[in-house]
Amino acid sequence: MVVANQKGGVGKTTTTVNLAASLALHGARVLVVDLDPQGNASTALGIDHHADVPSIYDVLVESRPLSEVVQPVPDVEGLFCAPATIDLAGAEIELVSLVARESRLQRAITAYEQPLDYILIDCPPSLGLLTVNALVAGQEVLIPIQCEYYALEGLGQLLRNVDLVRGHLNPTLHVSTILLTMYDGRTRLASQVADEVRSHFGEEVLRTSIPRSVRISEAPSYGQTVLTYDPGSSGALSYLEAAREIALKGVGVHL
Repeated sequence: MVVANQKGGVGKTTTTVNLAASLALHGARVLVVDLDPQGNASTALGIDHHADVPSIYDVLVESRPLSEVVQPVPDVEGLFCAPATIDLAGAEIELVSLVARESRLQRAITAYEQPLDYILIDCPPSLGLLTVNALVAGQEVLIPIQCEYYALEGLGQLLRNVDLVRGHLNPTLHVSTILLTMYDGRTRLASQVADEVRSHFGEEVLRTSIPRSVRISEAPSYGQTVLTYDPGSSGALSYLEAAREIALKGVGVHL
């Protein structure tokens, strides 16, 4: 599942790590692939990702096996992470000259032999070669949409890219899930945006929305997801519920 939106600050990384932790706490084996050079998903999962750590950069550019860079997440049983390092910032340029540059991540994932139930790929806030690699490797796209003014701006370009990748490189790719993030029930704007997104995307929009939450924002600075940082908080409970919806969708059960 590719977590993508070229708009920054919509909760991509937060959504990736918290959904991954929620699915793992439900008993699934989950791998997070951190494709963002900032490495925020790696930080939030408590994974070391300084320049000398074997990372997803080595997999994409040096063709290193994925199994050599994947690390178990300390706090959550069944959760694993392929970290990003700052080297990834140059990967967009280095990939241009490589053979089969769009499908290098797909090949690495296909060759990875450990049993997994879910792979979540955290994309950078752009539509460059890293995001294209994610879209070629994935089967589904999850788009977090912030409940703010201009929420749908720029989404057309992402959806066009998904269509292009589906047409040329990955015929199974589809947008399966839209998650509303940073929802503030006290404002009329949030409910207007939610209504607009639901009328636009219909069934793909999860019923659960993620509230604005101090706990969700604080957790990464402790190298944790909100699920272990404050399991009883509204943010943790929302992500658990969203993960439950995704899991049930995945097995074809309609709630």
